[in-house]
Amino acid sequence: MRVLITGGAGFIGSHLADRLLARGDEVYVIDNLSTGSFSNINHLEDNPRFHVTIDTVQDQKVMKNLVAQCDVIYHLAAAVGVQYVIDNPLESLINNIRGTEIVLEQANVEKKKVILASSSEIYGKKNGNVPFREDDDRILGPTTVIRWSYSTSKSVDELLALAYWREKKLPTVIVRFFNVIGPRQTGRYGMVVPRFVKQSLLNHPVTIYGDGEQRRCFTDIDDALDGLIALAEHPSAVGEIFNLGSNFEISIKDLAHKIKTMTESSSPIKFIPYEEAFANGYEDLHYRVPNLDKIKSFVNYNPKFNLDATIRKIIAYHEA
Repeated sequence: MRVLITGGAGFIGSHLADRLLARGDEVYVIDNLSTGSFSNINHLEDNPRFHVTIDTVQDQKVMKNLVAQCDVIYHLAAAVGVQYVIDNPLESLINNIRGTEIVLEQANVEKKKVILASSSEIYGKKNGNVPFREDDDRILGPTTVIRWSYSTSKSVDELLALAYWREKKLPTVIVRFFNVIGPRQTGRYGMVVPRFVKQSLLNHPVTIYGDGEQRRCFTDIDDALDGLIALAEHPSAVGEIFNLGSNFEISIKDLAHKIKTMTESSSPIKFIPYEEAFANGYEDLHYRVPNLDKIKSFVNYNPKFNLDATIRKIIAYHEA
């Protein structure tokens, strides 16, 4: 296969490139390095089946050329991380919505399949029935709270993808990631696990935003790639939306203590109010856990890495 990965120098994109190259695919990557890093892919430079373009998906001429060369597109390029979105709201909205629009426009010319990376942020601050199902209602806060701009932009991406499938028969698959973690992920933009690991290894204060009672399910990058690639290759997944996550639920406070113990750290744990950490552009979600029945029924997805095993890999990466 000839595969295009947008955002291919990012955390998930670079691991996806590794996986596809290892099985013999030809891989094309485009990334503007706004949140990705060339260090994530420089080990692939000597591979003759790896091709990288440093540019934005908003460049229609570049995208037209790349899409024409490939059989399938994994569209991962997007603004990522709570901190980045709050600091760059306009750029985030434009990158997420206009970028996706261009990818779908170019893919539609030759009907190339698009795997759209979405997010658990889609569900907003949904209460009531949990875990979250793909067809659940969404509850968002006011537009004056910047946090909700990311969820809104990803919902527009999903609606665009579904519209292209329904009206133009462009094959699209939508995947909602739930807290994917692993080596190469940076804590720079608000990702909690690499931030806690780095703080613990340095014996710096481990900083928890809010009371730490927020509950999350963290997904190993290798489990996430298993599900992602399986969905991309399943013919009946076209036109569908899937949660992609794990069943390993933990509170942020317990996560901090776990990482401290695993790193044998002397770091104190420090609680920081949201308004101090994010000014007035933030509203947190107490509970974010996926229902995985749908993805299991389509591709027999079954996360195999427990949280401790994944954290050990992340610790080893940061120690190195």
